[in-house]
Amino acid sequence: MMRPLILAAATLLAACTPDAPPPQSAAPAAVEPAQRQAFLAAAHPLAVEAGLDVLRRGGNAVDAAVAVQAMLGLVEPQSSGLGGGAFMVHYDAATKAVTVYDGREVAPAGATADMFLDDGGQPLPFRTAVLSGRATGVPGAVAMLALAQKQHGKLAWNALFGDAIRVAQDGFTVTKRMEHFVQGPYPQSNAPDVVRYFSDGHGGKVHAGDTLKNPAYAAFVHRLATEGPDALYRGETAKRIVARLHEGDLAGSMTEADLAAYKPVVRQALCGDYRVYILCVPPPPSSGVGLLQLMAMVERTDIAARGPNDPIAWVEYAEASRLMYADRDAYVGDVPNVPVKGLLDPAYVASRAALIGETAGPAPEAGTPPGAITARIDATAEVPGTSHFVIIDGDGNAVSMTTTVESYFGSGRMVDGFFLNNQMTDFSFVPKGPNAIAPGKRPRSSMTPTIILNRDRSLAGAIGSPGGNAILGYVSKALIGAIDWHMPLKDAFALPNLVARGDSFAGEESRFAPTLRAEMARRGVAVRAGSGEDSGLHGVLIQGGRFDGAADARRDGVAKTIILPEKR
Repeated sequence: MMRPLILAAATLLAACTPDAPPPQSAAPAAVEPAQRQAFLAAAHPLAVEAGLDVLRRGGNAVDAAVAVQAMLGLVEPQSSGLGGGAFMVHYDAATKAVTVYDGREVAPAGATADMFLDDGGQPLPFRTAVLSGRATGVPGAVAMLALAQKQHGKLAWNALFGDAIRVAQDGFTVTKRMEHFVQGPYPQSNAPDVVRYFSDGHGGKVHAGDTLKNPAYAAFVHRLATEGPDALYRGETAKRIVARLHEGDLAGSMTEADLAAYKPVVRQALCGDYRVYILCVPPPPSSGVGLLQLMAMVERTDIAARGPNDPIAWVEYAEASRLMYADRDAYVGDVPNVPVKGLLDPAYVASRAALIGETAGPAPEAGTPPGAITARIDATAEVPGTSHFVIIDGDGNAVSMTTTVESYFGSGRMVDGFFLNNQMTDFSFVPKGPNAIAPGKRPRSSMTPTIILNRDRSLAGAIGSPGGNAILGYVSKALIGAIDWHMPLKDAFALPNLVARGDSFAGEESRFAPTLRAEMARRGVAVRAGSGEDSGLHGVLIQGGRFDGAADARRDGVAKTIILPEKR
């Protein structure tokens, strides 16, 4: 079964069912679609429609990404928004170039390494830290989108926000997933701004099926459309952000100067071979190198000769995951001298893969890749609160973008209808290691939006997912299912999630068949229910000129392909 892949997130694994043909030895030739097709998958139907509307009006993938993010910030504020950050991986069909746009939040100039320690030098409880004014980093998603759209967009910036403004004014229907977080036992669920915004007008909070309006968001997005990113980074909104973060105990240090100084970063994509494909992901401070390393290790096992019902396949996958996380935690961050080449060095990868057996051993320690200085102990507690979407326009340009406010509803503090991120809590509370806090630094991220290429650098696919540090597990699992086990993408997404890190084997134990789960446990992989949000995989594969797209059924998203009129 031949399938050039379109997935967004990073690393491919090799595996096929016992009676399936072996993995291909050569990439199939790219097939030109007979019609101009476009594709979009995102975590809410209204976001998908907003992006498709832009594509129908002649916009490209980057134009559509602006519209999708503006809508997601309204209808899925528990996950991402205009007060958060993002990584975008962009594929230019004309030049075959892959570019990374880094819109990760940064620490304010007044941030200190010990800002999340109490008077006794101990880390603050997460609940205390996340609700404080110190939790918010300088947001980057808006500036990043503005830069990418300036460089690649076809439509005017002010033509990209109409749907978000209209829906904010007219209202949208609360989903069951939104209700879960609004009504749930999370720290932000009872934060004053959350309670106020989601009030049902009768002393309670909204439920699924209710209509929610956000006139403040409509007004801000209208200003964003007319003024550009300055609407966020300068002027009245910037003043309100700073004022809101300085309220209460543990006030933040962010200033208007911090907001005005924010700059997105254009980075070279980190690309590596997997089977017959090339996987392109963001470099540090993203964890894309971890995804590439994980896939390279798995490629050196016999998982390709096994299938999803083979317990040894899951053990091999779990052991590769644990080795990857040990290295990622020790070396990756917004610091100089991350040994990226060393982590992907074939001899080093082979030495790590040699530790993978048919039973799970003790939690592995970090290795010493070429170029490494010193492995450091990491104490980061990465909490999920993220979204992912994938876009391909009629010209074959693609966007894979992961976007976040960090935890659910970010810090729980709202300004002008959008929530402020709590990205500072994505740093290590303990002031040591590669992810320690420092002014102007970007916290390490597990966000790994991926573009997949054929060996001739034609587009093969895109994939990605939210999920905090579990993102690397979610994406790699889907890649194994789709590429190595030849599953339709929606079935690969539906495979049980397993996130193996250190001594933990967290996952969806009820999705594993009882006999399979028991045999995995006998081999040392005892799956226990995880915490935090589920995966939210979105991606697409190209097969015979058609898109095999999917949206993770664990969320509210959809995947749609449309036919565009021929160019005149």
